Amino acid sequence: MSTTERPRILVVGGGYVGLYAARRILKKMRYGEATVTVVDPRSYMTYQPFLPEAAAGNISPRHVVVPLRRVLPKAEVLTGRVTTIDQDRKVATVAPLVGEAYELPFDYLVVALGAVSRTFPIPGLAEQGIGMKGVEEAIGLRNHVLEQLDKADSTTDEEIRRKALTFVFVGGGFAGAETIGEVEDMARDASKYYRNVSREDMRFILVDAADKILPEVGPKLGKYGKEHLEGRGVEVYLSTSMDSCVDGHVVLKNGLEVDSNTIVWTAGVKPNPVLSRYGLPLGPRGHVDCATTLQVQGTDYIWAAGDNAQVPDLVGRKAGNENAWCPPNAQHALRQARVLGDNVLSGMRGFPQKDYSHANKGAVAGLGLHKGVAMIVMGKMKIKLKGRLAWYMHRGYHGLAMPTWNRKIRVFADWTLGMFLKREVVSLGAMETPREEFYEAAKPAPVAAPPKEKTTEKKAEKTEEKAKAS
Repeated sequence: MSTTERPRILVVGGGYVGLYAARRILKKMRYGEATVTVVDPRSYMTYQPFLPEAAAGNISPRHVVVPLRRVLPKAEVLTGRVTTIDQDRKVATVAPLVGEAYELPFDYLVVALGAVSRTFPIPGLAEQGIGMKGVEEAIGLRNHVLEQLDKADSTTDEEIRRKALTFVFVGGGFAGAETIGEVEDMARDASKYYRNVSREDMRFILVDAADKILPEVGPKLGKYGKEHLEGRGVEVYLSTSMDSCVDGHVVLKNGLEVDSNTIVWTAGVKPNPVLSRYGLPLGPRGHVDCATTLQVQGTDYIWAAGDNAQVPDLVGRKAGNENAWCPPNAQHALRQARVLGDNVLSGMRGFPQKDYSHANKGAVAGLGLHKGVAMIVMGKMKIKLKGRLAWYMHRGYHGLAMPTWNRKIRVFADWTLGMFLKREVVSLGAMETPREEFYEAAKPAPVAAPPKEKTTEKKAEKTEEKAKAS
């Protein structure tokens, strides 16, 4: 850690907003003007829109993450968590991965913790559910799905086969629809290499409590997305929810019951709950309450943006919606991070800060190879695309939005190779327990049991024989 007496700008969270805000500050900061410190439990940032493609094997998992220390060489990067913040003393408590917690003083604070999966107290969900918020979960889902095909191909037990080949996805937003579209695509390709498994043997189920999927792209494209998935054999159940999934026995509110080894939970997100320990003003849903300058209400040295902040949507409010807030998506996060970085420097130098204002440019979603939906907003005109053209829009937009040219090139290289080479369908499930095989080879051999003592009768006979002999 730095021992400099320069002002410290503490960035809590190294996700999309944290990374881009820190880069912006470092880029525009004068030499020696301040110390930028980024604290995150992971040493990399994950580009979450690419997690479905990583789960399907279209992109290498290493290419959807950005190492913080490489991208922010002039910043301090601490791997740990900020557990509490003392605003009076301007001190944060950092809990590192190992060792005792310590206090870290700061002068300016950026809160960019992002969001976590929104869950409900559903019996069995914690034990059976698989999330899609991190690259680890995407890799785990890919290995898990292919492992289920291995199981089904190798057993003669029909009940085991049925449970292994039933895949349940809860949540029909971007994450849920894109993930089930990509995973179904991968499973369909993989089934060609299995003698005893075909696509007809598999059962894919998408569940959502709302009455439509993909609400971000509008009702018409959402309806197209639902019909498209159903045309590929996906069962879509709307206006229903999951009541329980104990031991993989899924019970839906509409009465449907199935057994499944794969339950993927993508039913929305919520602000990181640790925010409640920071003493910041929070909105009704737990977001940090921010002004239009991204400053936290009631403070002049704290800023927040992204999924953990409620930011007034000036464009929506000018259009007459007085309660409009910026939606939590990558489009706003990227632009908010840039404005936030500029405003931190302006606040530090005593200059006026600018308001954040951005009109929605639309939304894109991929539903597997060569399949997608897109809504492009150009002024008052909305262009709606579907199929292969929308899929190109999805890849083009997110490919360019991927941070750093290093990662952009790697992602586009993965896509280019995928045009000429077949998709990899190997399961690396042993990655989850990499030491198991070595442990089995290296563990001490069991100690042999001592020989049993002879029975009392045989001892007595032996003693009698010795007595006769004497």
